Amino acid sequence: MPANGGRRCGRFAPSPTGPLHFGSLVAALASACDARASGARWRVRIEDVDVPRSAPGAADAILRTLARYGFRWDGPVERQSDRTPHYAAALEQLARAGLAYPCACTRRELDRAPHGAGGERVYPGTCRAGVPAALAARTQRAWRVRVDDAEVAFVDRLQGPQRQHLGADVGDFVVKRADGLFAYQLAVVVDDAAQQVTDVVRGADLLASTPRQIHLARLLGDAVPTYLHVPIAIDREGQKLSKQTRAPALPDEPVPALLAAWRFLDQPAPREALRDVAAFWQHALRAWSPARLPPVSMLPAPALALA
Repeated sequence: MPANGGRRCGRFAPSPTGPLHFGSLVAALASACDARASGARWRVRIEDVDVPRSAPGAADAILRTLARYGFRWDGPVERQSDRTPHYAAALEQLARAGLAYPCACTRRELDRAPHGAGGERVYPGTCRAGVPAALAARTQRAWRVRVDDAEVAFVDRLQGPQRQHLGADVGDFVVKRADGLFAYQLAVVVDDAAQQVTDVVRGADLLASTPRQIHLARLLGDAVPTYLHVPIAIDREGQKLSKQTRAPALPDEPVPALLAAWRFLDQPAPREALRDVAAFWQHALRAWSPARLPPVSMLPAPALALA
């Protein structure tokens, strides 16, 4: 039973590193439709925990674009940059229980660590029993959470059964960076619990990090949401559409882009031309069908998204 009295809740959580693009729209549309079509709440959260990467004015521009495209959300918009005390409290809880520890390893040192099954470097446990004497003079410390022999299995609503052995595939992972910023993995778990999120719908590029978030939620005593990872949009070179790959901002005219995202998700076509945003949303919330979503991790973006 959801902790919020039985009502389910979804969310969209963009990072304000630039304007919304087609890939963002796909994730927002899938999340909003999945929540609204089932009578759930739908929240928006600005994930600006990585403050140096946030572009000035990007958060407000994102919210204006969402509103222009007909998205309506419940409650206030939370910003991770305002929630540092909550992340600190969660880390303190983990540390008191012996589940997190300081680490003095540098990124260059960890570049020599072996790769796990998913291609990530596996932390070798250098500081697990305490910072070695040879590293003790270093003043900066990251914080890592212990994974031990944890194996996390879950069933993604679209991608199917998933399993990850955290010790062999990832190792103890960072929850607070050496520069003092809290890591995404911790922030997203704390925020989903605080906002009583029960259903996470997002891009498949985040599928591999989901077991870490489930592990953290369990350690913190939080409910674990259900997950649905939709395909990400890729450009002509096979790269994910993102600010880093210079994906163009969404056009000022919403309807063509909304329809392109709807088709990308293989949803039922409208029987007649949809001339405005309100008509699109009436159709979308009536016709939304998770069973029709393409069960793949990536798909080519339409021409509109690459212009």
